[in-house]
Amino acid sequence: MDTKYSNTNCIANFIVIATIPFLFFIAMILGYIGIIPLNVPIHSLAVIGFILFIFLLFIKHNANYSICKMRSVRMRLASDIEDELNHTNLTIEGQTKSVLDLQSFLNHYFNDVRNDNFVSVASSIFPMLGILGTFIAIALSMPDFSVEDTQALDHEISMLLNGVGSAFFASIYGILLSLIWTYFEKRGLSKIERYFHEIQQEYKPLIWSKEELTIYKYTQYDIKENRFIAALKETFNLDFIKELNKHHLNSYEHIITQTRDDFTQLSQNLAEVSQELRKTLKEMDTSTSALEAQNNIEKTLKEFTDATQSLEKTTKLFSTQLDNSLNRTFDKIDTEIGDIVIKLADFATHVSLESREVQDSIAKYHNMVANHIKIK
Repeated sequence: MDTKYSNTNCIANFIVIATIPFLFFIAMILGYIGIIPLNVPIHSLAVIGFILFIFLLFIKHNANYSICKMRSVRMRLASDIEDELNHTNLTIEGQTKSVLDLQSFLNHYFNDVRNDNFVSVASSIFPMLGILGTFIAIALSMPDFSVEDTQALDHEISMLLNGVGSAFFASIYGILLSLIWTYFEKRGLSKIERYFHEIQQEYKPLIWSKEELTIYKYTQYDIKENRFIAALKETFNLDFIKELNKHHLNSYEHIITQTRDDFTQLSQNLAEVSQELRKTLKEMDTSTSALEAQNNIEKTLKEFTDATQSLEKTTKLFSTQLDNSLNRTFDKIDTEIGDIVIKLADFATHVSLESREVQDSIAKYHNMVANHIKIK
């Protein structure tokens, strides 16, 4: 056992527990010497004395004796509790308390005050010793039944009955000790429970209760949940989406306007080219100047080619800007822009085909004019 209990004087508790068993043993002694009318043979008295000795050894493990040991180290316990409270401090919302489980701490602190193995067998070992002592006393008082005289046989039977009667004192004593042990054990456990309760009440203001920790835990859950919801709201902010949509629409309108202007300019260029072609053809028809007509055709062809390249460049620029701008918008706008791109692509293809046909026609006409000049 720990030295913290070594100098503790709990003789009063010891005497209280041992009083009744000791008085019973004194009665057996008085019966043995004939002061009181009890027939107690020496072997029964020896068995009872042995059971009493075992009981006295067990008393220091009884709860009613252990509570005295526990109370004797109250000052040292207070100091150890203070140290443990300081080591387990937790600050919550500006308030500092300990998270110490005081009940577990007390159980661990006093786990060496007695031997629990002895306590678990004490209530049953004394009746067993009493029964054992009874059989020993009967065996020792067994008479000799080999006598042939009837009167002697009656005497032996009388001695046997007297020995059996006195032998049962050991069993009675063992049962009595078991009852006494159980009573003081339960009483001591009640005292220990009250003692622990007093300590817990004393330090209750300094320790976080389970309810407080549970409330704080769920409060933290609510805070984290609110932060998460706020983050989601900030991430999926409708104003931000509206602003992004507005930006995309503005970009889309800018591209459409620029494309409309480019196609207007392209139409003007095509009209000028067409006008020049008509003028050239008219000059060729009037045969005013074949060479001048040829030069005008080449010039017109070059201008038409430049206009076609401008159309192709504008179409590529429009497609690139449209792809970069509208990849991040809604599905509906993507679908509409896709349709526009398809239509523009068809238009560009159609213009390119027409341009190629015009170039082929001009080339054929140029060859015809060249051949006509060569024939002349």
